[in-house]
Amino acid sequence: MAASADGQGTFVQDRFAIGFWVDPPADDLMEARYAEIAQANFTLVIGGFGARTPETVQRQLDLCEKHDLKALVSRAGLQPDRLPESPACWGYMLRDEPNVAHFAGLRQLADEIWAARPGKLCYINLFPNYANAAQLGAPTYDEHVARFVQDVGVRVLSMDHYPRLQRGSDARKAYCDNLAVMRKYSLQEGIPFWNFFYCMPFGGHEDPSESVIRWQVFTSLAYGAKGVLYFCYYTPGGGEFPRGGAVITRDGRRTRHYDQAQRLNARLKQMGPTLMQLTSTGVRKLGPKDDARETLAGSGISSLQPSANGEYLIGTFSHADGRRAVMLCNYDHLYTSWPTVEFDVDPAQAVEVDQQTGEEGPVLDDSPDMEGLQLSLDCGEGRLFLLPGD
Repeated sequence: MAASADGQGTFVQDRFAIGFWVDPPADDLMEARYAEIAQANFTLVIGGFGARTPETVQRQLDLCEKHDLKALVSRAGLQPDRLPESPACWGYMLRDEPNVAHFAGLRQLADEIWAARPGKLCYINLFPNYANAAQLGAPTYDEHVARFVQDVGVRVLSMDHYPRLQRGSDARKAYCDNLAVMRKYSLQEGIPFWNFFYCMPFGGHEDPSESVIRWQVFTSLAYGAKGVLYFCYYTPGGGEFPRGGAVITRDGRRTRHYDQAQRLNARLKQMGPTLMQLTSTGVRKLGPKDDARETLAGSGISSLQPSANGEYLIGTFSHADGRRAVMLCNYDHLYTSWPTVEFDVDPAQAVEVDQQTGEEGPVLDDSPDMEGLQLSLDCGEGRLFLLPGD
């Protein structure tokens, strides 16, 4: 792991992070706005847009504490020894999308903060893998991330990647490639990774359907993400966002993405305690032309008969208690899938994490009148199963 300079403590992520970019205005409606965030089942607020002064940052933290939210707050011009230390404060926002040339300065700033506020996170979000070499300050994306973890000594990896999944465009592979780099350095450094995904129209991106949002989230989980971050919560201004349409509009109205986020986040919160106990051991993609036996070997799934031309993403994990875990995802963001699945253990030994309750229970057959175990997967959906250890 990269050298630590945080003295008495290292940041510990105590829950699955469900956060967002663009916090709402710090105005006289702030109390209601943060109750609304909690009602949508978010767990993390990233500040810097609404709360930007010492006074509004403190109010933000008070409201996060009241509503059982964590926060990464603006430093609001404060010196390290004046930064807030609220129980709701996970840490402080340092930089978005730095170039390699910024890394030395960021490390110096992080060292100063860790010395004054041990155990707090110095949060820095990275470019996606479609950034060019001039933006990255490195010839390849992998080298950019490798330099970052070595030179800055981070406690959480984070990046933003917004795949175009719309008419005439299919950027799923590039998104997975980016997650693979995050996974690689997360495992190497022994730190969690988070990633931003998009939930609103902007630039050349169309307004995503609920299934596109769900695909981005469950794909991140299959790669081992310990946090997913919405772009954006409150609709930003500027020429790139003329259509508006984030989770909340600029005049404070809920879009359809609020209800979508509320439903999806509720499931993530229930799965969260289990997800936080998992360490990724592999990711496989199974398509119609792939040899299923070869692709699935050692995954915990011994046989998978796809429905129609189904494609699947299979994330494998070790559980902290010694068990194995497998997340089976429908790789298709347009069509549902209904595969026939066999695990490599007696069916009675396999359990599923219920996304409504978080409890472990027997794997239920979604079509008991058909031969074999049938599992229903919505567009882009994933399901998490636990199996005995090797």
